[in-house]
Amino acid sequence: MLSRARSTTIRRRRLYEDVASGLEAMIREGALSPGDALPSERELTQQFGVGRTAVREALFHLQKMGVIELKSGERAKVTRPTPEVMMEGLAGAARHMLAEPDGVRKFQEARNFFEIGLARHAAKHATDSDIRALADALDHNRQCIGDLAKFERSDVAFHYVLALIPQNPIFTAMHSAIAEWLVEQRHVTLAYPGQNKIAYRAHKTIYDAIAARDPDRAERVIKAHLDQVSNAYWRAVAENGGGEARK
Repeated sequence: MLSRARSTTIRRRRLYEDVASGLEAMIREGALSPGDALPSERELTQQFGVGRTAVREALFHLQKMGVIELKSGERAKVTRPTPEVMMEGLAGAARHMLAEPDGVRKFQEARNFFEIGLARHAAKHATDSDIRALADALDHNRQCIGDLAKFERSDVAFHYVLALIPQNPIFTAMHSAIAEWLVEQRHVTLAYPGQNKIAYRAHKTIYDAIAARDPDRAERVIKAHLDQVSNAYWRAVAENGGGEARK
């Protein structure tokens, strides 16, 4: 006899999960390719031996994953997952994390880690065309000083060029997601008196370091820029009553 019984909770898979797993396996193994229509709901109920509710839940689940496309009145079609869909799937969790104590600070740290890497890569690998694109984004950023809405967009666009340089769509999707998740930080910080000009000058130093092909200087100046942005944000938050800001 066992002297001590150990209880183990085993989660029962829901029917729709079995259907979703089966369809996902067919797509992954090539039985269904991007552009192919899935069998009708009726055919799927027969194939998997489940009701229509389970089939519909499975299809919605696969749509969230970005592997199928659902349109009213049409059969579901297989589609190719994209980094954008992948990051969109994290948006809900990101909003909850931002609302937690130190949530914004953790996202600021993640942004620093990510963008410092992009700046170093740009300084090492940017082509002449990349440098020209960064120069154009910097010039547009300068022209937008004094117009908060336009400056915010040009600020994001400047940093976006850094994400484009590695030619990795996951990086551009990550950049867009982080920019969206920290949108409140951008609103608060850039509205602070004089911050437009401070941000532009920081962007100029980042551009100069990358154009000079100096990764160490690029890392140093972008870190200084992002630290200054974070400090300005928390200073503005404190002046407006303190406490952790929530997105």
